Amino acid sequence: MDLIVSEDIIANRIFTIRGQKVMLDRHLAELYGVETKRLKEQVRRNIDRFPDDFMFELSKDEFENWRSQFATSNDKMGLRIPPFAFTEHGVLMLSSVLNSQRAIDINIQAVRIFNKLRRVVLDNEDIRKELAEFKDQTEDRFNIVFEALDQILSTANEDKNKRKIGF
Repeated sequence: MDLIVSEDIIANRIFTIRGQKVMLDRHLAELYGVETKRLKEQVRRNIDRFPDDFMFELSKDEFENWRSQFATSNDKMGLRIPPFAFTEHGVLMLSSVLNSQRAIDINIQAVRIFNKLRRVVLDNEDIRKELAEFKDQTEDRFNIVFEALDQILSTANEDKNKRKIGF
């Protein structure tokens, strides 16, 4: 399968909201080549397919936080109505309600990117655990090395968390 859009475009549209990696309705609609209101119509018509762990609507506070981060509420961005946020499973379910080949292809790409992000997080956690175990087994004179490593890992974590919104 050829790439429909670059991985970077999809990856840059994945956000952390409520502690979950999600994609917003307007970004998915753009990727699928449909209007956001048509995407939302299909979701509402098939709401039983989208339980809370697949999709949720941003709360008023989350929505205001979202709008303030982008400092705009113009019609072009469609930021007047709180968006739906779709988890990885919700993105998968969208291909069944938006029955087009483009939706299926985009969903396959999006799921692959969600999986890559999950692997990065797991790899980072494994490194932290190994460092903690090694740290416990070494002498005090190596503490400066571990402090430097902790600082590097926390800086990497801060950079990764900059895209978070919500609570």
